[in-house]
Amino acid sequence: MEVLECPLLSVNVRVWRFWSFVLVHNWRRYVSIIPVTLLNVFMFADLYRAWGNIEEVIINAYFAVLYFNAVLRTLILVYQRQKYEVFLASAATVYQEICQIKDDVIRKLVEDYTRRARILSISNLALGAFISGCFVVYPLFTGQRSLPYGMFIPGVSNFESPQYEIFYITQLVLTFPGCCMYIPYTSFFATSTLFGLVQIKTLQHQLRTFRSTGSKLARRTPALDRQLKQFIEDHKRIIRYVQDLNGLVTYICLIEFLSFGLMLCALLFLLNIISVMAQIVIVGAYIFMILTQIFAFYWHSNEVREESMAIATAAYSGPWLEVDNSIKKKLLLITIRAQRPLELTVGNVYPMTLEMFQSLLNASYSYFTLLRRVYN
Repeated sequence: MEVLECPLLSVNVRVWRFWSFVLVHNWRRYVSIIPVTLLNVFMFADLYRAWGNIEEVIINAYFAVLYFNAVLRTLILVYQRQKYEVFLASAATVYQEICQIKDDVIRKLVEDYTRRARILSISNLALGAFISGCFVVYPLFTGQRSLPYGMFIPGVSNFESPQYEIFYITQLVLTFPGCCMYIPYTSFFATSTLFGLVQIKTLQHQLRTFRSTGSKLARRTPALDRQLKQFIEDHKRIIRYVQDLNGLVTYICLIEFLSFGLMLCALLFLLNIISVMAQIVIVGAYIFMILTQIFAFYWHSNEVREESMAIATAAYSGPWLEVDNSIKKKLLLITIRAQRPLELTVGNVYPMTLEMFQSLLNASYSYFTLLRRVYN
C-alpha cells in the first residue's frame, strides 16, 4: 500500500508532500522554509530590542519559540527525509496486512483507530488554522499599529508606511506555511502512536484467541506452532516500530520539553501581572495551546507504554493450559519480553508518561511561584 493511500497516515503526509518535505522535492520546500526561518531570526532579534519590557518580551518569546520549533521540526524532517519515508512506507504495508486479517474484532479496531486518527489530524489542522487566524487578525482590533509577531530589522521602522503594510501582509502570508510546518508533525506523532496501539491491540486479541478457530487441534500441531512463531515476529516488529518512531521524534520532544516548560512558566507569570481582559484571553489561549500540545504527546506515549505491558496479560489469558510445552515456551518468551515496556522518550532519557507530564506541570508552577515572589 502506498503511504498516500493509507487512511490512517495520509492526512499529514499529503500536507508534507504538498510542501515537498517528503516524497517529492520542488520549489515549495524553499518558499516555505527560507522565509519562515528569516522571520524567526527577526523575531529573536526583537527579543533583544525589547529586553526590559517583560510583557512584550514574554509574548514575543512565545511566538519566537513556537516558530523556532516549527522550523526545527521541518529541517529535521527534510534532513532525515529518507528515514521518515521508509518509516511511513513500512507502516502503510503493515496497515494493509492488518486490514487483511479476517476477524471482526480486529476490523472494528482498525476502523475505530483510523477514524480517530483522521479526526485528530483534520481537527488539529482546522484548530491550528483558526488560532493562527486569530493571532494575525488580533492587531487590527487593538486601535494602534502593531504586528502579529514582533520582529526587528536594524535601520527599518516597522510602523511607518509602507513598511508596516508590507510586514503585516508578509506575516499574514507566512502564517499559513508556518502552521503547516508545525501542526502536521504533532499529528504525525499522534497518528503514529495510534497505529502502534493498533498493532499492539491486534496482537493482544490474537494471543487471547489463538486456538478459538482451531479448537479441535491436537496438543501440538504444526499450524499452532507456526501461528505462535508469527506472533513472536509480530511482537518483534512492534518493538522495532516503537524504537524507530522514538528515534525520529525523541530530540524534538526534548527541545519542546525544555522550551514549552519555560514558556508555560513565563505565561503563567504574565497572566498574573496583566489586567486588560483582551490580553488575559489571548494569554489564556497561548497557555491552552501549550498544554494541549504537550498533553497530546504524553497521553499517546503513555498509552503505548501501558498497552505494551498488557501483551503479557493477554498471553497469559489465552488458551495455553492444554497445549504442548513447546507452545508454552513460545508464549513464555512473549510474556517475558512484554514485561519491559515499549517507551517513547524525551531525548532518550526520560519516558513520556502522564507522570512525566505531571512533573513538568509541577516544575513550571514551582518556578512560576518563585518568579512571582521575586517580582513582588
